[in-house]
Amino acid sequence: MSKRQFPCNNCGADLLFLPGSSKMECPYCASSNELEVPAEAIVEHDYLVKMRELEECPNEADLVEVKEVSCGACGANTTMGSEVQAGACPFCDTPFVAEPHSEKIIKPHALLPFKIDSKEGMKEFQSWVSSRWFAPNKLKEYARQSEKLQGIYLAHWTYDTSTSTDYSGSRGVHYYVTESYTDSEGNSKTRQVRKTRWYPVCGHVYNTFDDLLIVASDSLPRKYTKELEPWDLHELVPFADEYLSGFKSEHYSISLRQGFDLAKEEAEPEIRTTILRDIGGDEQRVHNSYTDWNEVTFKHILLPVWVSAYRFKDKVYRVVINARTGEVQGERPYSWVKITLAVLASIALIAIIVIACQ
Repeated sequence: MSKRQFPCNNCGADLLFLPGSSKMECPYCASSNELEVPAEAIVEHDYLVKMRELEECPNEADLVEVKEVSCGACGANTTMGSEVQAGACPFCDTPFVAEPHSEKIIKPHALLPFKIDSKEGMKEFQSWVSSRWFAPNKLKEYARQSEKLQGIYLAHWTYDTSTSTDYSGSRGVHYYVTESYTDSEGNSKTRQVRKTRWYPVCGHVYNTFDDLLIVASDSLPRKYTKELEPWDLHELVPFADEYLSGFKSEHYSISLRQGFDLAKEEAEPEIRTTILRDIGGDEQRVHNSYTDWNEVTFKHILLPVWVSAYRFKDKVYRVVINARTGEVQGERPYSWVKITLAVLASIALIAIIVIACQ
């Protein structure tokens, strides 16, 4: 998370990580160095041990100091260098002039390096904009400006856990009875009517979860960051500053404990599905359940995105691109002129068809 510099052996300029490779490249003389990936394995860390440690006696070896600039509009904390910063927030396009401040956070354990470069990211962005039929023309003009796309590493937590859940509920079993009725013509008839007989049940179920993924900030709408999944987490590499060279990064604003609370919410639907399957029968009702979360481990990881934040009529819109797969999610304004013209064209087409059929 620190902004280390990696001088080029040829001209002295800063080397930048080259997306889609294992190299660092000089943007001025095109010299490149092979990046030495740390050899250590990526390990899971005990959640309860870390929580006790953070509350009682933080282990300085597991913390890293970051220099960040906080946006007063959206609250994003972005690492952008140690000097006074003037610019615009990459998450909401709000201009700022701010003195970076320092904070100690849990050191990232792993990351996914950028795989898609800015040119590929811009192509995905432009393709996404082009597919928005009712987007204003100004948005398409904006999409041609490559400097508006910024590469950022977003902080995430992952959690592994096994769960054991006690529950009580009811099992519904269908049966059929024969009923007599009179039809509309006065004839007596019979029919089979389905009924449900309910039986009280209780039980115990187990689940295992691997890499419950939680975005560790709210700088971008969760409905969009969630749609960027799946991520190829099997390609995670041990954290190294070299991967951050040339990119911004945001540290977590969702704490380790808060992240685990969100992970529990992510896991609940699967636990409920397991309970319903265990109840069996034709219908199921869950009255109460209690879950124990066991052997909880976590990782602090960084995932790469290309972000574009733009303003249209004083409202902020954001587009985010998965820098591994090219998946695009985001917000856009609507051109009511285009919508009105489309409606009028549809009305005219319907009128022509009606006249032609007469």
